Amino acid sequence: MLRSRALHSKIFRSSGRYNWERFLGDCAGGLIAALIALPYGLSMAALMHLPPILGVVTSILTAPITALLGRNPVLIGGTASATVPFIANAVRAQGIGGAAKVSIVASVFMMVFCVLRLGRYVSKVPPTVVAGFSAGIGAIMFISQLNVLFGVHAPGSSNSLMQLLTVLEEMPTMRLAPLALGCIVMLTAAAAMRWSPKMPAPLLGVALAGLAAFLFRMHEPEVGSLQLTMPPFAGFSWTPQDVLSVIPTGLTLAFVASINILLTSRAVEHFRGMHTHHKRGDADAELGAYGIANLAAGIFGAPMSVGIPARSVANVRCGGTTRLSNLMHAAFLFALVSLGSSALAHIPLAALAGVTAWMGLCLLDVSTWRRLTRMRMVDASAFLVTAVSVLVVNAVAAVLAGCSLYVVQYLYQRYLDYSHGALSSRPSVPSIAK
Repeated sequence: MLRSRALHSKIFRSSGRYNWERFLGDCAGGLIAALIALPYGLSMAALMHLPPILGVVTSILTAPITALLGRNPVLIGGTASATVPFIANAVRAQGIGGAAKVSIVASVFMMVFCVLRLGRYVSKVPPTVVAGFSAGIGAIMFISQLNVLFGVHAPGSSNSLMQLLTVLEEMPTMRLAPLALGCIVMLTAAAAMRWSPKMPAPLLGVALAGLAAFLFRMHEPEVGSLQLTMPPFAGFSWTPQDVLSVIPTGLTLAFVASINILLTSRAVEHFRGMHTHHKRGDADAELGAYGIANLAAGIFGAPMSVGIPARSVANVRCGGTTRLSNLMHAAFLFALVSLGSSALAHIPLAALAGVTAWMGLCLLDVSTWRRLTRMRMVDASAFLVTAVSVLVVNAVAAVLAGCSLYVVQYLYQRYLDYSHGALSSRPSVPSIAK
């Protein structure tokens, strides 16, 4: 009985009293997060050369663990592009067993990071760098959906700017139908948020776009129905060569995933407007929770789960406030692929692209761009360098670049202080009277 009450408190612990309104918000947030997760998870797993369904299995297996053990109640994880190169190389070398080994090793390293209390150091990243990271991720989310919104063929590129140029080259072949559906979602979401911030804005947009596609008989690509089967345990064996190949790759993957999780968590809290200081151990516990969750997914060969800004922000926008929203995300995702609801299967992919694009625009944080001219030089520079570097290089390098500006400023200030102190301590020389 006591354990049941403790679990109930763990799930619903947040500010304010839990009521039907918040429950409906958690359900709406979980549903829209699941709708975004379905096509994205399938495509990410395909890029890794894994069975597409494993990209969905990752979310279903890891969400309950991260919801119960994690510290950020609205952070929703899943398969992300940041992990694609590591797992894809492992699959090419050793098949699904290679993906399982790399994911398991990375999960163990994440738990080691938790035990060594390394996660708390990410909380020292300056707020302007976090805002730049959020803006850069938002731009990536928006650019990544342009090919779907314009209905053009644009294969993935090395970075988002190249992806944008590829889409622009294909503009002569664009189609109006998917763009219209995406605009319906974005305009409906924007209008609903202006009318009432508590409304499930993206969900209303998806419903209206689906209705428009049905009434005007737009034959656009749809989500479709899938059959979910529990994957078998991934078969693999450890060899002496793995010490030199799998372990270093797993360590690097763990580092990239950890940075992604913690910075996404902070970006989501920044987006919610919650600037309170968390406990020092919260970041460490978050890494431990995702380490355990990814270990559970890794034994099936499913890709790792990291923080997904699109799902997390959509969850918040639709009213998700507690851990239940993450659990509902997994439950709805399971229902989508196992029950094969005909209504949900006919949702146009362009509508979901509109949701992701709108979330990306929200993460751009227009208020910060407006305040750039009033910021200190180092703060504005860190924001811009981080945002641009996320687009051009990657998230980890972007954060390091943004933080390096503060290191340079600190060293320069120390140099000035030292120089001023040396001059002030120099004994004065009396002047010689003529």
